[in-house]
Amino acid sequence: MNKADLVIGIQWGDEGKGKIVDMLCQNYDVVCRSGGGHNAGHTIVVGEKKYALHLVPSGILHKNTTNIIGTGVVLNPAVLIEELKQFGDISQFEGRFFISNRAHLNLEFHSQIDKAKEAAKGKNAIGTTLKGIGPSYSDKISRTGHRVGELLNPAKLASDIIADFEQNKAYFSSLNLEFPNQSELEKEFSEYKNILAPFIADTTQLLWSKLDSGAKVLCEGAQGTLLDIDHGTYPCVTSSSTIAAGACTGLGLSPKDLGKVIGIVKAYTTRVGNGAFPSEDFGSDGNRLCEVGREFGTTTGRRRRTGWFDAVCARYAARLDGCDEFALMKLDVLDGMPKVKICVAYEYKGERINYFPSDLENAKPIYEEMDGWQSIAGIRSYDELPANAKKYIERIEELTGVKVGIISTSPERNDTIIR
Repeated sequence: MNKADLVIGIQWGDEGKGKIVDMLCQNYDVVCRSGGGHNAGHTIVVGEKKYALHLVPSGILHKNTTNIIGTGVVLNPAVLIEELKQFGDISQFEGRFFISNRAHLNLEFHSQIDKAKEAAKGKNAIGTTLKGIGPSYSDKISRTGHRVGELLNPAKLASDIIADFEQNKAYFSSLNLEFPNQSELEKEFSEYKNILAPFIADTTQLLWSKLDSGAKVLCEGAQGTLLDIDHGTYPCVTSSSTIAAGACTGLGLSPKDLGKVIGIVKAYTTRVGNGAFPSEDFGSDGNRLCEVGREFGTTTGRRRRTGWFDAVCARYAARLDGCDEFALMKLDVLDGMPKVKICVAYEYKGERINYFPSDLENAKPIYEEMDGWQSIAGIRSYDELPANAKKYIERIEELTGVKVGIISTSPERNDTIIR
């Protein structure tokens, strides 16, 4: 039986997982999405064409690859359908694209709840994507949610949701939410069923069968490790498990089923929304990283906060995930900078520490400065990299204890160094 390899974000998301998964897909038979919802976003560049993926696994661009949306995902059917349409006729994916019947539904009223609750928090808002992800997971955990398999009976699903609203009338009214209409819901769910029914399956059994038959499986996580509900910068995190262990629960795999773990890191650091970010740069360097790196969210369009590579965070995340190697993304964004910095430790309560504290907002960065380089854009051989770029990579390896096995030198799929 084969093991499933995993590609996972090591920072606060937006590390460039899409390019790496797309590059690796050609060597795998199955690609799986294990968690999150359409708050995630991958941009894949193939030639002159750009594809924005939010729910669909990155293997969808490879015709010989089976793609699975796992149990741990919260799925908005309308968003999924629109996403699939960018590739043409959706029926072309029958037999190679599957949605777990156990995945939970993320519906319009979840987004309305999200927006109302964020607005009520005012300056204390978390800074969510307002896509209804948190409310969807809340329903799941409180055992009041509804699953994808229920779309196959639209009348019952609509009736059950109306019953939910009736039972929680006071709560929904306090948020000024408009109650849904049962007949309109049933019509909406029937449309989803007509389109998505061929893709709904018991993906756990399917994935086990694939592994047992010797298929090569690649799992892709959503968001990043530092947004994990348990181990991230709580409360400014996402609502799912974004670490390697979360890929197991989100797909029905045991820890023994996981093989190689590739951690994706940017050559600098970004995050979207509120929350601790010790190495954030508020000056001209931070602005430059944002502009050159085009740091605007695939899902929200929001400007990402930018800063220097944080080796403390990366080392912490790599340990949580059991990383075998890093894929270092966007190294070319640092081209032309006279000096580059790495956060090597924190000043925390008057002491120097090299670990990730639970109250990261009280940690101040301690930097190490290195000489920059002119240009590495498009280079595909490690030997051709400038000496200072190699020193930067090797210093990241020293500080994190993880080998940098893949280096991206442009958004293009083939502008990648494999060591």
